[in-house]
Amino acid sequence: MTDKTPAKLADDAYEALRALNHATLAPTRGGENWEFPGDAYSVVGNLSQAAMVLSQALEQTEALVMHLEASGNLRSDRNTLDTDLAAAYDGLAEAKAAAQTLFEALNRAHSGLSPIAYKD
Repeated sequence: MTDKTPAKLADDAYEALRALNHATLAPTRGGENWEFPGDAYSVVGNLSQAAMVLSQALEQTEALVMHLEASGNLRSDRNTLDTDLAAAYDGLAEAKAAAQTLFEALNRAHSGLSPIAYKD
């Protein structure tokens, strides 16, 4: 069995973002790899790519739940399966839309950072 399950990969993504937050805490704390506009450009570009694929991961997660629902393999610990599924599907739809909005905003930021350079 592999340790790269979807849940573990999502946890790895969270940990990577947490590490990024620590590395970018302040302009002077990142050291030699966090000094220039190009560093910000690269980070924003990579976050844009992450946001682009986030929507697909959410869509595929929704597809799993829909498949399990259609096959009759779900139950709710609260005996409110229909309500719980509605909340899950609504939340996933909202998250997919937010991921798309995030992707578009990060692309704008990335484009804005493109011509910016360090001035001595």
